[in-house]
Amino acid sequence: MGTSSQGKGQLLLNVSLVALGLAALVLIYALAARFLFPRTDPIREANPAGLVGAYIQVEVRNGCGVSGLAGRATMYLRRHGFDVVEVGDHTSFDEPYSYVVDRVGDLESARKVALVLGISETRVRQEIRPEYYLDATVVIGKDYASLKPFREE
Repeated sequence: MGTSSQGKGQLLLNVSLVALGLAALVLIYALAARFLFPRTDPIREANPAGLVGAYIQVEVRNGCGVSGLAGRATMYLRRHGFDVVEVGDHTSFDEPYSYVVDRVGDLESARKVALVLGISETRVRQEIRPEYYLDATVVIGKDYASLKPFREE
């Protein structure tokens, strides 16, 4: 019984060594590949299509409850160069007017978002929330039919 137990122990040790050896080879290959074939960093063109909202990150919230509005506004903003990073429902569906909220202290960027959507500059407010990791929040209200994304077909 002693030799059978030792044989199983040796087998387990050998299998473990082979597994560790393979893992080491994979890591060495990955390290070598990293240095021999470095990844290229993407380079953004200055503003290739003359987009209004280059590099402005936005979230779009549906504040009136009509299905699909946030998605349509998102597509419209993306076509105009904005980086929409979040889409969804607002905390309530009783917002009478659409508005834009500046989240980082850059009112000019929030105004650009409002301008593209056709939201009055008087409906741009500031609520700094850097933990959101975005520049502005758009809340689509019950006046959505007057906004540019919903007038253009």
